[in-house]
Amino acid sequence: MDRRTWCQLISLLAAARPGFPQSAQPPATPQPAAGGRGQGRAQRPLRVTQDQVKAALAILGLTFEDAEIEMMLRNVDNALGSYEGLRKTDVPYDVEPAFTFHPGLPDRVPIKGPQRFETTIPAAATAKAPSNLEDLAFLPVSELAPLIRSRAVSSTELAKMYLTRMKKYSPKLLCLVTLTEDLAMQQAADADREIKTGRYRGPLHGIPFGVKDLFDTKDIPTTWGAEPFMKRVPAYDSTVIERLRKAGAVLIGKLSMGALAQGDLWFQGRTKNPWSWDEKTSDYTQGSSGSSAGSASATSAGLVGFSLGTETLGSIVSPSGVCGVTGLRPTYGRISRHGAMALSWTMDKIGPICRGVEDCAIVLNAVYGPDGHDRSVGADPFHWEPRKPLQRLRVGVYQKGFESGGGFGGRGGGNPQFQQIAEQRKKVYAQALDDLKHAGVTMTEVDYDENLPALRFLLEAEGAEAFDDITRDGQVRTLKGHAASDWPNTFRSARLIPAVEYIRAQRARTEVIERFEKFMANWDVVVIPPQSFLTTTNLTGNPEVVLKCGFVNDRPLEIGFLGKIYDEGSPLRVALAYEQATDWHKKNPPTLGV
Repeated sequence: MDRRTWCQLISLLAAARPGFPQSAQPPATPQPAAGGRGQGRAQRPLRVTQDQVKAALAILGLTFEDAEIEMMLRNVDNALGSYEGLRKTDVPYDVEPAFTFHPGLPDRVPIKGPQRFETTIPAAATAKAPSNLEDLAFLPVSELAPLIRSRAVSSTELAKMYLTRMKKYSPKLLCLVTLTEDLAMQQAADADREIKTGRYRGPLHGIPFGVKDLFDTKDIPTTWGAEPFMKRVPAYDSTVIERLRKAGAVLIGKLSMGALAQGDLWFQGRTKNPWSWDEKTSDYTQGSSGSSAGSASATSAGLVGFSLGTETLGSIVSPSGVCGVTGLRPTYGRISRHGAMALSWTMDKIGPICRGVEDCAIVLNAVYGPDGHDRSVGADPFHWEPRKPLQRLRVGVYQKGFESGGGFGGRGGGNPQFQQIAEQRKKVYAQALDDLKHAGVTMTEVDYDENLPALRFLLEAEGAEAFDDITRDGQVRTLKGHAASDWPNTFRSARLIPAVEYIRAQRARTEVIERFEKFMANWDVVVIPPQSFLTTTNLTGNPEVVLKCGFVNDRPLEIGFLGKIYDEGSPLRVALAYEQATDWHKKNPPTLGV
């Protein structure tokens, strides 16, 4: 922010002090008028009335006495002028508020010592390239990496294969916003050249990937899935893009997202679930859910090696579950959001969406940690120990959630079809928990009653401010979604959320954090149906990993693993044990339409 803008902002903030005019100076003491009549200096007319203030208070469920309201008028009027002036101050989209949220309790001791990180990828690869490279499309990074490192397959060949698949299948899936073909071929060629000379950067070197289209990419459109930003071209790369480039990964496309990070509807239409192909209609019949819609869809369909998404309130967990892939929502503050679209500064989280548990660990390892930009990012090391004995982990299981079919049993008002689906889900979950036990995971039944106060409006207030400019100038009306639950109505409605209530809600959030921290104190991992405690854990910032555990009506069903703040390694370790004990992660969409 330049000096002139800074001075304007200070002046406006000073003007907002109760009872002070816009000059930011206290009103002069009234002096007797000429002739000794003692009349005070004339004040400018008020633009607000008692009736207007009463009506506004009524909307908020408040009542004050008439004399008190009369006394409020001048303060309210002065503040109105301050607000109007502040709206004229240019605050770029990438400027965060001056406050920062940190997960955990105030006495939390950061994880100490050097990082412990290993993988199960063999040092010497013996695998050979298949005759048809498309046979590699659904392999996880942990299996692609040895092929690249041994030069059995070149990064260029792999990139061409994924680019071809992306061009073929993305028009129906609507999972692609911008294909970065030229960049991908250049990065793949660079990877091949470095690997040939012995400079191997690690398991992401030469692996093609895609990112949700809210991560800034220099000179490449980043549209946020929304009509007002279709021509937006950033001037710099986001931190995660920089770090993946340093890891040698190959960017092949910007993937679709629900407009301004809501749902799966964007300016080209609705992103589809690869598991929902209908032979009769020759089309996909189901959306991919969540705002990381394109990342989950493209990863599930074998169009990228891995992808990145974000979650504020379910946008990694939900689309990963619907599309049957492995998603990791890391701890809030684990990965820098610098250069990523903001929806809620105190709730947004970045995470990998992959085809394997270890892939999530590998991607997280490449992008996590402080970057000198995002003040919310913690410096705790990320530990990944895939061979850690399971007996050393204290694992709880939310049995009540599984017995209700993951909360599905109460839906449909007793509709037999819903009840049938609930019973099928219960059977899948029962088998999944049995498989976990056979994998060597000892679980103890736990219970937790969320009993949350109404705190969702925290997200709505922050989102409304993030996009206040397009709400006020009317551009928000160009979005496709205009239902009561869509952003345009939410942003307009959130304009009536008082600052006092927002701050009170943040204080109530602190109590939620303390309560959940007390619950998690006894457990390294809690096994849950993926939607359990979703609001709580997005407010507390706890990590969660989800992956396939079976199918109901030919649609994937997922199981979730919750972890402590800044300990993604433990839930990933238990999730890996489940993955290794089952074959669900090897099941891919049976048919992809042309």
